[in-house]
Amino acid sequence: MPQPLWKAALAEAIGAFTLTFIGAGSILADALTGGKVGMTGVALAHGLAIATMVSAAGHLSGGHFNPAVTVGFLITGRQPAGRGITYIVAQLAGASVAAFVLTAVFPEAIRQSARLGTPALGAGVTAGVGIVVEAVLTFLLVFVIFGAAVDPRGPGAVAGLIIGLVIAMDILAGGALTGAAMNPARAFGPALFSNFWEGHYVYWIGPAIGGMLAALVYHRVFSAP
Repeated sequence: MPQPLWKAALAEAIGAFTLTFIGAGSILADALTGGKVGMTGVALAHGLAIATMVSAAGHLSGGHFNPAVTVGFLITGRQPAGRGITYIVAQLAGASVAAFVLTAVFPEAIRQSARLGTPALGAGVTAGVGIVVEAVLTFLLVFVIFGAAVDPRGPGAVAGLIIGLVIAMDILAGGALTGAAMNPARAFGPALFSNFWEGHYVYWIGPAIGGMLAALVYHRVFSAP
């Protein structure tokens, strides 16, 4: 039975909070410890955050925690527009609250040096390349979500783990290029409280394109009859 909208939206906010607090927090912890967390640790932090929250709250809201995922559901008609917009607002709010809490628990110098974990383009990476990278990474994420969690033929109980693994995989490959946000909310929350907006549009355009393409490809080509 579908949850009331307010309960589903709250679950979405909690999921986005967890991803941002743990994901951006791992980047701040890396700065605080002089690089001891490393890219692998950051990738695992993001992946584990999503794996656990999809497993814990996927049955409450669908476990999107990401506007790019919600857009994929909207464009394939799997969710009405009003519910989708509410999800996106909840995701942005959850990520913003997480970023606010991070400002309270990490020293200012660390927050500034790591820009509160806000994703940013790597050295020599143009905005155009960044959009392509974010689109590719998000395509893989949303394709896996549709295959593992949406399609009834998927793996079911281990869907959360698989989705977490694709996020970790994406960060290991693309983290040095764009930060591998794959999620406008994950980019927005830390940007809001660090006031770092350079190239921010990359983290909306790229994930939106990748999410819509993956959703349409899976829905039209691979979905069960």
